[in-house]
Amino acid sequence: MQLGINLGYWGAGMDADNLAVAKEADKLGYAVCWAAEAYGSDAATVLSWVAAQTERIDIGSAIFQIPARQPAMTAMTAATLDSLSGGRFRLGLGVSGPQVSEGWYGVKFDKPLARTREYVEIVRKAMTRERLSYEGEHWTLPLPDGPGKPLKLTVHPEREHIPLYVAAIGPKNLEQTGEIADGALLIFPAAEHLEETAIRHLRAGREKAGKTMDGFDVVPTVPLAVGDDINGLADMFRPYTALYVGGMGSRKQNFYNQLAQRMGYEKEAAEIQDKYLAGDKAGAAAAVPHELIDSTTLLGSVDRIAERMQAYAAAGVTTLTLAPAGFTLEERITALRAGTQALERAGLA
Repeated sequence: MQLGINLGYWGAGMDADNLAVAKEADKLGYAVCWAAEAYGSDAATVLSWVAAQTERIDIGSAIFQIPARQPAMTAMTAATLDSLSGGRFRLGLGVSGPQVSEGWYGVKFDKPLARTREYVEIVRKAMTRERLSYEGEHWTLPLPDGPGKPLKLTVHPEREHIPLYVAAIGPKNLEQTGEIADGALLIFPAAEHLEETAIRHLRAGREKAGKTMDGFDVVPTVPLAVGDDINGLADMFRPYTALYVGGMGSRKQNFYNQLAQRMGYEKEAAEIQDKYLAGDKAGAAAAVPHELIDSTTLLGSVDRIAERMQAYAAAGVTTLTLAPAGFTLEERITALRAGTQALERAGLA
């Protein structure tokens, strides 16, 4: 099992620290550094900045938002980043959510599975550098009865095949991801629930495509905090968990809330959402069960973290992406180093 890091969203006041974390991860031998985007910083600019100041670590978009870019532009960006980084780019895609898609980008959040499938097909076709033509429900290239003509990508990516990942949570999305992608980006992964909530659906998609799980990259993001006070460390992540379970999406369309329910927290997920949507964010955070936080994070000593890493590896995780937490850069670097120590102690390095 390899380790990655997730820098999250840029512009939160820790940008210089984030670069230091990425550079330290590069020195420690972490496999990949992911950056995210929502409706603030974009991931492509951040990744180019990180790539320019690191040497070995891969850079990955977690995620490029599908409603934000036409698929041909995503192919252009992926090819450019792969070329500039010397073949270190990993392309992560996702449909985002209805509020961002429709409120920020003005793109209807309809038929996300079909839209994702067509998007992936166009991106992959464009990156083969053959002349691009496509006829689907959501995209037709070139547009009919107009001056457009099939064009081909003029940039040569460093590699013939750039790894493509899809962020997936729901069962149908997970199955399609197994079918069409090279890897899956997961969030709130509990090792003991991973088979039922994710792996079995990914495996079904692989089988549909006539493939096995061999070579498919299962990549959950897991917050990491080192220390002796497990309850205190867990409390650090209460607002984060409450935000996603309670406030990411509408009452009817919150994928993270539905995931918490599938892990057995139906009553608690409903309470968190009710309080968050009513404006009681503190109450929502307080309603998050300790067990939910502890099972979806890496908390405690190096030995405890090593045991949890073994559980993730046994569950089928191939790249464990860490989000090292801390109030200072020193604390985040300490957590980062503890990650590599735990991996070695777990016998997974």
